[in-house]
Amino acid sequence: MALWTASEIAAATDGTSSGDFAVDGVAFDSREVGPGDLFIALTGETTDGHRFLDQAFEQGAAGAIVSAGTPHPHVRVADSFAALEDLARAARARTDAKVIGVTGSVGKTSAKEALFACLDRGMRGRVHRSVKSYNNHTGVPLSLSRMPVATKAAVLEMGMNHAGELAALTRLVRPHVAIVTTIAPAHTEFFRDESAIADAKGEIFQGLEPGGIAIVPFDSPHRDRLIAAAQPHAGRIVSFGLGDGADVRATETMRLSHGGTFVTARIGERELSFTLSQPGAHWVSNAMAVLAAVDAVGADLALAGLALAEQGGLPGRGARFQAALPAGGEALVIDESYNANPASMRATLAVLSDTPGRHVAILGEMRELGEASGDYHAGLAPAVEAARVEAAVLVGEAMAPLAAALAGRMDIVHVADAPAALAAAREMLAPGDAVLVKGSNGVGLARVVAGLRGA
Repeated sequence: MALWTASEIAAATDGTSSGDFAVDGVAFDSREVGPGDLFIALTGETTDGHRFLDQAFEQGAAGAIVSAGTPHPHVRVADSFAALEDLARAARARTDAKVIGVTGSVGKTSAKEALFACLDRGMRGRVHRSVKSYNNHTGVPLSLSRMPVATKAAVLEMGMNHAGELAALTRLVRPHVAIVTTIAPAHTEFFRDESAIADAKGEIFQGLEPGGIAIVPFDSPHRDRLIAAAQPHAGRIVSFGLGDGADVRATETMRLSHGGTFVTARIGERELSFTLSQPGAHWVSNAMAVLAAVDAVGADLALAGLALAEQGGLPGRGARFQAALPAGGEALVIDESYNANPASMRATLAVLSDTPGRHVAILGEMRELGEASGDYHAGLAPAVEAARVEAAVLVGEAMAPLAAALAGRMDIVHVADAPAALAAAREMLAPGDAVLVKGSNGVGLARVVAGLRGA
């Protein structure tokens, strides 16, 4: 069955079709268009998707949404971005799927992927999710528009860096279950304090379907604030975490030799024991949020436990590999290069502390932290020392305060950018080392990871 037909697209967007066609996917980046896709020609401040129509059809597009004339098969609309949102609303309206929305300062993409794996274990091929980190004003409607009508469950990630953004996204998604993974300093240049970040994350509850379930972090200092945000919109509020009193909590944990954790969790009156493949206390907390959501939609908890045992690390978010070194031997690379804020930095440094070998950290600056950026960076020093880091490459101008705080305590190289970081790492690494690579996405440490991998 086609994802969309021309007539369905025209009806959803109040557009005019050039003729019959059917599509199996949706894209608005011409570089991502594949055979059978619908290409949405968005018009922005710096580019115009209509310039790439020929390229999209050369790559196999079956149709397009346009706001200007084209000889290619199309649906013409007044505003292509509004049409993307309309298509998303139509996709959401035509499915009976249980929809789960996920947000948080840290861990939302990892939780989304884990939740997908847990649900797909029992609904094979009938679970939809956001791809990559498509969680903003364009990514969320794109993810919705890609949802097949026969979907049984959907997991959609939502992000924000300004107040009001999540309110708009969640009303588009209309989740049956809404999760806030955690609240931590992120995008702080746009918020007065962490409480304001909690308020902005709490907007996700505004879009809950009637009787919907809000899932909140029990151990967060902002728990009561999030509960207050959820109360006007949720039929039920479920807390998760490690502390006594959480509705879904880890009652026992035991670290395993391979780096994972054996967990016993209590979900209401039930108990589940499972092996969590991902290392770190933050992953135990994430797993409790995932189990709370699995239970909220009535899915199989035992199958969820099996999925959590099998889930590997994601590229940029915990994936591990052995890197061959120029002089011989290998070093273990922990790839956390996708993004960073103070909380996630501390969590992943704690993971490094439990990893065998000499500890090396390649840390990129944390961005969008506003006037307190220097304090946040310098404040990482205790976590770096607690992780028993013996050598560090610090990347970016904002890392200067941390470099100063660590001076004389370990071997430190402070460099301007990712290429310099890769060169320094190649000089520094020795066989048997364990190296953590983490920084804000804009620093480009994925290039360091690729270089160490030999790509």
